[in-house]
This record gives sequence, structure tokens and C-alpha cells, in this order.
Amino acid sequence: MEDVKTYIEQNKDRILNELFELLRIPSVSADPVHAQDVWEAAKKVKELLEKAGLDNVSLEETPGYPIVYGEKIIDPSLPTVLVYGHYDVQPADPLDQWHSDPFEPVIRQTEEHPEGAIFARGASDDKGQMFMHIKALEYMIKNNKLPANVKVMIEGEEEVGSESLAWYVKNNKDKLKNDIILISDTALISKDVPSITTGLRGLAAVEVTVKGPSHDLHSGLYGGTVANPANMLARLIASMHDEDGKITIPGFYDKVVEFSPELRELINSIPFDEEKYKASIGVDELWGEKDYTPVERTSIRPTLDVNGIWGGYTGEGTKTIIPSEASAKITMRLVPDQEPDEIARLFKAYVEQHTPPGTKVEVKTYHGGYPYLMPVDHPGYKAAEKALETTFGKKVYPFFTGGSIPIVPLFEKELGTKSVLMGFGLDSDRIHSPNENLGLWNFFKGIETIPYFYQYFTQDYGA
Repeated sequence: MEDVKTYIEQNKDRILNELFELLRIPSVSADPVHAQDVWEAAKKVKELLEKAGLDNVSLEETPGYPIVYGEKIIDPSLPTVLVYGHYDVQPADPLDQWHSDPFEPVIRQTEEHPEGAIFARGASDDKGQMFMHIKALEYMIKNNKLPANVKVMIEGEEEVGSESLAWYVKNNKDKLKNDIILISDTALISKDVPSITTGLRGLAAVEVTVKGPSHDLHSGLYGGTVANPANMLARLIASMHDEDGKITIPGFYDKVVEFSPELRELINSIPFDEEKYKASIGVDELWGEKDYTPVERTSIRPTLDVNGIWGGYTGEGTKTIIPSEASAKITMRLVPDQEPDEIARLFKAYVEQHTPPGTKVEVKTYHGGYPYLMPVDHPGYKAAEKALETTFGKKVYPFFTGGSIPIVPLFEKELGTKSVLMGFGLDSDRIHSPNENLGLWNFFKGIETIPYFYQYFTQDYGA
């Protein structure tokens, strides 16, 4: 497959022009104003899949935006790869912080990307990375180098929860039957350190409200006789961690998978500069669970964090009151084998048991997501590892990220197969933020690498 680089070089301008056409469509799924744009993006993806040579390409109906589906079945006896991506994007706001029009892609040089980077909403998340797969498939199909069957499923609601995708997957299990799922919606550790995301944390989100007096009270007249909801909320939250950074909710750790010393050593072999890390986020010291490294704390250990807290007077100057209530939004990142519903229930039980005297506490439960783990000895991981080693010429690291991608455990639950998270972005891509970008080097490296995944997975299939 030595000529994939030649194919890229000969078609570079066309490939970029096609990507730019897709990036120009403001397919913001969260904003009803852009509903027609989301549909236009779906139609464009359908056109691109047809142009790449896939068969049975269609816009599949769902309760919301369509799933773009296509396939190439060359031999039922060969393995089948299911490619997933999404064509919707985050809102571009705040617009005044963009250096160029978010929906008019431009290429600019940066310190990270002296060869140039594509700046546009969706460049990295996920149009650019999804588009790499379309071009890799185009190369393999047109040159008769596709060694396995492939099915492609691109959705339009990832940025708003993937509800229609969940419905579609549950109702099309036979159609989507596969041996491995391939996704590029994650990042490399760096351009010099190739990696594969092998672990994702789950999520349990709640909101806590502590209620006291029926109305705000004068803090001079009533202070010292009434439980202050803001004070009580702060005390309640503070009690959820001990002095060693461990979460105190009973049962919270009961199902947490303890990783072997060998795997922990492998996780900690990832290049990590603590001083640079602290400087990058503007802190002097790190904090967290005792006996675990910063890399482990942000990947294979669960957490509990306040995302927002409010109550009483927050305007200019002072207002001497005891607020009638105070609230906080809290998220808990979960690891295998924690379950979001169970963790939310344990949280609520703890709060109810520790409700301060003179107050009432309400807990509202929000969305949740399951954690995910791809074993490093899985054939899908091994194929991705070999592919990256081939094109990078370097050791590949398994990377356990602290973030969550709820659709990945959903795929495993409904389709019974694992997902390989072989992303080519970088943490500096500024996804969801102004000036989102994707390096040209990363983009073309993805197109170059993906065909090798198919080659190695097919070779090792059934071995």
C-alpha cells in the first residue's frame, strides 16, 4: 500500500476543496435556525460517500436528523468494519473571538502547525476527521485495495446527545452488524507521540439545592439562629472528599476496576511533564486522590466536581442577607464498572442522609453515560497500533482520556462489538471553542494511516 501517499499528493487540492465545501455548511444541530443547514450537510455527506464508491448510500430516517449510511460488501466471509462519525457541529459563538469566519475555512500557519492548519468550525470535531475515512475509503475502493467489508454510519445529532442515533442503532442491529467499529473523534497525545484512546470515563450529572427559610432574611437580625443554605451547601460539598482526595460517598468505589500494576505502569509510561502541565493551566500545585499519579487521576480514577454554584446576592457591592436557598451543579466522572444511575442514587442517598438541620435538600438527576474500556490485546487495538506504527515509525501508546463519549458504550451494548478510537486531532485543536482547527499534517496522516488499519485487521481476523 506504498502508493497511498502518492494518491494523497496527486489529489490534495481536490480533497481539501471537497472538505471546505462541507465545512462551509453551518450544520449546528443545537440551533433550530440551522435545521436546513444540518440537512444540507447530510446531503453533502451522502454525495461524498457515493463519489467515494460506496453502495446503497442513503439518508436513513430517524425521529430527528438523518443518518447517512453507505456500505461496500466485497465478501461475506471477510470481516466488516463499521465507520462512525458525525456531520453536525457546535455553535460558533462567541463570534467576536474568531480570527476568521467560522464557516469560511482558511489555512494558516501556527506554532503547532508550521505546515498549516485548517481553521473552521467542525475542522477537527468531527467533519475533518470523519472526512479522512471517506477519502481513505475512496483510495482503497478506486485502487481495488479494500481488504474488508465496510459500513459507514454518519449522524447529525452528536453535539446534542445522539438520541436519534440511539433509536436508529436499536432498530437496525442486523443492518449494522459488524466485527469492529472505527471512530476518529479523539486526539493524539502529540504529533510526535502517536496514541490510541483505549479508555473513556462515564458521567453522572446532578443538581443539588439546599432550601432554608421561606424567603431571604436580614443577616444581622437572623444571623446565628437560622441555618444558612449557602453555608450548609458548602459544608455538604466539602464533606464529599476526605483529606486524601478520596470521595466519601458510601459505595462509590465498590465497582471500580483496579488496574493491574503492569497496566498502571504502561499508562504512566506516556510522556508527561508535570511542570508544563501546571503552567499550561495556570496553577502552582496539583491536587487529587492520594497514591495515584496525575495521569491516572485524569483517566482511570473517578471524580466528583462542582461545575457551578450559586445562591443569594451576587451583584456589585454587598447585600446583607441569608439566602433562602443555594444550589450547585455537580458531575461525577466514572470508570469501569461504575453505572451512572447507581452512582446518582448513591449520591442522592448521601445528601439525604447528611441534610443539615433546619434545611431541606433536593437532588435533580441529569444525563449520564457509561465508561468504556478497549483492552490493549484486542485485535482491533492491535490493528490500529500496527497502522500507527507503520505511518509514524514510532511506539504507540494506549491513552486513557478523562472525557466521555456516550455513544461508544451504547454501541457495545446494542451491537456487541468494540470501538477503536483512532483519532488524529490534538488537544490544541480548540474544539467547541473559537478558532477550532485541524493541522494539515494530522489530516493527511489520518488518510494515510486508515487503510493500514483495514489491512492489519483483515490479516489478523480470526487468528
